[in-house]
Amino acid sequence: MSGETLLVHFLGTAGALPTPQRNPACIMVRRGSDTLLFDCGEGAQQQMMRARTGFTVDAIFVSHWHADHFLGIFGLVQTLSFNGRTAPLTIYGPQWVHDFVRTLKHVGKFNLSYAILSEELADGSWVRFDGYTVTAFSVNHGMPALGYVLEEDRRPGRFDREKAIALGVPPGPLFGKLQRGETVTVKKDGAPVEVHPADIMGPMRPGRKIIYTGDTGPIAAKLADVAKDADLLIHDATYDETDLQKATDFLHATAGQAGEAAAAAGAAMLALVHISSRYTSPENHIADAKKKFPGTVFAPDDLTLLDLPFRQ
Repeated sequence: MSGETLLVHFLGTAGALPTPQRNPACIMVRRGSDTLLFDCGEGAQQQMMRARTGFTVDAIFVSHWHADHFLGIFGLVQTLSFNGRTAPLTIYGPQWVHDFVRTLKHVGKFNLSYAILSEELADGSWVRFDGYTVTAFSVNHGMPALGYVLEEDRRPGRFDREKAIALGVPPGPLFGKLQRGETVTVKKDGAPVEVHPADIMGPMRPGRKIIYTGDTGPIAAKLADVAKDADLLIHDATYDETDLQKATDFLHATAGQAGEAAAAAGAAMLALVHISSRYTSPENHIADAKKKFPGTVFAPDDLTLLDLPFRQ
């Protein structure tokens, strides 16, 4: 598990209106062999082709039911069928997700080669995958809306090779057994001796954690809880600080408020997304966030790929 890759494809980083440079919201996360979509705005399929990700999607998590966050699903489900998909596809989301899937099937008038399932999530709901969990949390957008936490399981502690040898464990297959949590028996000074993983393994280490807020007003206190020590916080930054009143009126966040949230959560990196089409450059957004947050801040262009490393 500890060797799995964790890739984040920023397929769509625009606000409610697309621009020639930015598509509506769509974040693809690839964790090992799994591919998850967090929102799927219009044009997502073309972005997948441009990013050369292919169309393998294991689940879709929708943050809320504004069209710029789900319109791309209509075309994507048909493409998956054209490509011969047979495994069911689950669409997760807040209240009304069952209505959405019923509408999707009714409006499409197509015969899919697989089943589309729906699962309603609420604050604190979680979905278990192999080696990690996706947990939903409520956000502030004036309607049922969710953010998501993707958190890996804890990793084994560091293996102390020299101590293992000193305890009589020869380099080779027994090292692997100890790292997998198995007790091994070796001979030391002619007598059998049990060596336990706790004897040579350091304390458990955290896995990686990604937070995606979807659209939201300020929720720094909430993120200080659910997003504590996140490796990457992907936060709504629709407006810069000059448009604070607009952010307040429309229940979005400014880049400065996103910086405050990242600082409160102790995040390592902050990605500013959902940039309004009124701005020709995100430079002011980045500057605003950096005034509040000492970590790494960036406003990814569409098709940016981030290979998320382990902190330790």
